[in-house]
Amino acid sequence: MTVVAIAVFAIAYTLIASERVHKTTAALCGAGVVIAAGIVDSDDVFYSHETGIDWNVIYLLLGMMIIVGVLRQTGVFEWAAIWAAKRAKGSALRVMILLVLITATGSGFLDNVTTVLLVAPVTMLVCERLEVPPQPFLIAEVLASNIGGAGTLIGDPPNIIIGSRGGLTFNDFVANMTPIVLIELVVFTLVLPRLFRGSFTVDPERAADIMQLNEREAIRDPKLLIKCGVVLLCVFAGFFGHSYFEVEPALVALLGAGALVLISGLPQHDYLSAVEWETLLFFAGLFVMIGALVKTGVIRRLAEYATHLTGGDALVATMLILVVSAVLSGVIDNIPYVATMSPLVAQLVESIDHESKGHALWWALALGADLGGNLTAVGASANVVMLGIARRSDYPISFWEFTRKGVVVTAITVIVAAPYLWLRYFAFS
Repeated sequence: MTVVAIAVFAIAYTLIASERVHKTTAALCGAGVVIAAGIVDSDDVFYSHETGIDWNVIYLLLGMMIIVGVLRQTGVFEWAAIWAAKRAKGSALRVMILLVLITATGSGFLDNVTTVLLVAPVTMLVCERLEVPPQPFLIAEVLASNIGGAGTLIGDPPNIIIGSRGGLTFNDFVANMTPIVLIELVVFTLVLPRLFRGSFTVDPERAADIMQLNEREAIRDPKLLIKCGVVLLCVFAGFFGHSYFEVEPALVALLGAGALVLISGLPQHDYLSAVEWETLLFFAGLFVMIGALVKTGVIRRLAEYATHLTGGDALVATMLILVVSAVLSGVIDNIPYVATMSPLVAQLVESIDHESKGHALWWALALGADLGGNLTAVGASANVVMLGIARRSDYPISFWEFTRKGVVVTAITVIVAAPYLWLRYFAFS
C-alpha cells in the first residue's frame, strides 16, 4: 500500500508539473486510485482530520469567493486599481511594490488565501489600465502573502497548528516571527526589479491617462458597497476572535457569504461566477492523495529520519528542520506536513534543557513551512488559488513559470532566516 501511495502521488505530481494533464484532473484521478486501492476509505476521506479533506480550507475558500463575487459588483476593485496606479504615478514597479506590501500586511492579519482573493482582482485591473501583463504581479503578490503570513499566529494555517502544539500565543509569534518577516519583506522588495526584469515597461501616454482618471466614478453601487463593508467588518472580527467565539474561520466566511447574498439581492450568476470550482476540486483531490501518504506513514518516516540526523544538537536540529521543512513544504501542502511534523518537534523540544533553544525549533518549523510554501506552485494554498484565478481570467501562469521564481525567493528567504535563528537563539542566548 505504501508503494502504491507513493507512486500515485509521484505520477500525479509529475502530471501537474508537466501540465500535460489539467491539475484538477490529475488530482481527482490520483484520489480515485488511492480510494479504489483501499488505502483510504470514506471515513479517512470525509471525517478524519489527519488523512481527510480539510473542509475548513474548502469552505473558507468558498465563502470568501462568494463574498468577493458580491463585492466585485460594487466597482470597489476598479476604484482600488485606479487609486493604486495614481499613487504610484503610473510606474509599474512602484505599483508592484505597493501591492506586494499591501498583500504582505493583509496576510499577517487575515488568512493569506483570503488576502489573495481580495487583491487579485485589483491587480488585474491595475495591469489592464497600465497595459502590462499581470502574471508577474500576481506571482509577486502570492510570494509576498506567504512571507507576510508567517509573521503572526493567524496569518498562515501551519502557524495555528504550531501555536496549538507548542503552547505559543499570538504575542509569541509577533515577538519572534514578525521581526524576521519584516527583514524578509525588505529583502524581497529589493529583489523584485531583478526577479521580474522586463515587466515594468509602461507607455508614458498610458501613465498620463491614468493620472487623469477619477477613482470615485468607478463606484457603481454605493449602497451595496456599504452593506459589503459592514459584513466584511463582521467577518474580519470573526477571524480575529474565532478562538474566543469558538467559531472556525470557515464558518465565519460561510455566514458572511450567506448574509451578503441575502441582503444584496443579486442573482446567483453574479456571485457564483467568482467561485473557482476547479480549484476547490483540486484541493479535495490533493488532500486525499496526501492523506494516503499520511496514513501509510510515508510523511512520518521522512520527518523521523530528518530529526534523527540532528544527533541531539539543538542548533543542528534547528537548521535541519528549517531546510527540510522548506523543501518538503514546497512539494506537499504545508498544512499536513506541519500537522505530522509538530509532534516530533515537540518531542525534540522536551529533550532540550535550554528553553530559548528549544523554542527555536518551533520557529524553524514555522519559517521553513511558511517560506517553503513559495517553492512550487502547489506548495501553499494561496499559490493554487492565485493560479486558478489567473487561469479563469485568461492570464494563465504555468507550474514552471511560478516555480522558477518561487525557488529563487525560497532560497533567498531561507538563507536570510538561518542567521536570524542562529543569532537570536544561540549566539547571544
